[in-house]
Amino acid sequence: MQKLQFESAWDKTISENDRERIQQVFLETSSSQNKDIEFTPLWEAMNHKGELLITVLVQNFSEQKISFHNEKLQYWEDENIVAEHSFTLPALMIEPSTSMPWTFIFPTDSFYSHPLLRNGKITFAEINS
Repeated sequence: MQKLQFESAWDKTISENDRERIQQVFLETSSSQNKDIEFTPLWEAMNHKGELLITVLVQNFSEQKISFHNEKLQYWEDENIVAEHSFTLPALMIEPSTSMPWTFIFPTDSFYSHPLLRNGKITFAEINS
């Protein structure tokens, strides 16, 4: 059975409203038969440096622990790749059958086009992209 876990820094600092929203999304999406890993969108924003902040629920439906070591991810809006960046995240270690919220930060030099901040999703990049 899938469980929701918060990374310790998140657990200490997240607002009650955001925690409730994440818990609700988890309840609605915590069963999957399709993939080992899913990125369920939560919210999108731009920071003061113009970087793209994409917060998702990383859902590990597999039987293996996952981590991110030079993983190339793409941010899509509608049918267009908006940004692509490689992530190495030592703090992000997700146990099997566990979902965890995380914010991926795409630097401005990773943009293909200006983000509209709507209908976005994160995917793993194709090997040949």
